[in-house]
Amino acid sequence: MNVVYFSASGTTRKVITIFSDTMGDETARYDLLRHPPQEQVTFRSEETAAFAFPVFGGRIPQICTEMLRKFQGKNTPAVAMVVYGNRAYDDALLELTDILTAQGFVIIAAAAFVAQHSIFPVVAAGRPDAEDEKKIRSFAGDCKKKLAGYAGGPSVLVKGNHPYGKAGAVSLHPTGDQSCNQCGTCVKVCPVGAISADNPDKTDTHKCIACTACIAACPQHARGFHAEIYPAVSKSFAKSNADRKEPEIFL
Repeated sequence: MNVVYFSASGTTRKVITIFSDTMGDETARYDLLRHPPQEQVTFRSEETAAFAFPVFGGRIPQICTEMLRKFQGKNTPAVAMVVYGNRAYDDALLELTDILTAQGFVIIAAAAFVAQHSIFPVVAAGRPDAEDEKKIRSFAGDCKKKLAGYAGGPSVLVKGNHPYGKAGAVSLHPTGDQSCNQCGTCVKVCPVGAISADNPDKTDTHKCIACTACIAACPQHARGFHAEIYPAVSKSFAKSNADRKEPEIFL
């Protein structure tokens, strides 16, 4: 199975890795954060693929939709997964399946899994947890069985709306603090070039998509959300999204 994912904070990578380990027989792995494709990648009809992407403001991040255009299927059976921070995945899963279908993939299964929120990590802290892992492995087992008897057919239907809802606006952006030693790790990992090598403690707010890749990668733990309003916004968001959401499966 070919594995394709974008994971800034590491949680989407964890979900797809649990899934892939359960499926077994991984043939290729495409980490789009660190190695975005420069040329077209085509999967044959006899191959299989699994795609996993985070949800930003209820949608697939635009940078990811652009990367997805590099992958072409030839009626290739595929599994589509989105990972969200316990608020809602809105139209993201539908958007992902629409893109993949247009690119020549047949969606044999899809799922929305919950992970620790990247901007407000107090929400769904520690997820995917042990219970989530059980459900991811169960989903992978069901996909494996379905693929074993796959003889073609229409893509599965998932939740979502046409037209898609507008993606939520990005109002908070990570920056460096006084512990930043200008090592440049964040500069290299930022997928949109929002951090300058000359001033790595700063962030170009016009480019930043708040993916938190810089926070996860910083060896000094200097990157974070340091705006004065952040604690109050975090507290309010946590209160509104305290109830535990569970994975949703479409087979």
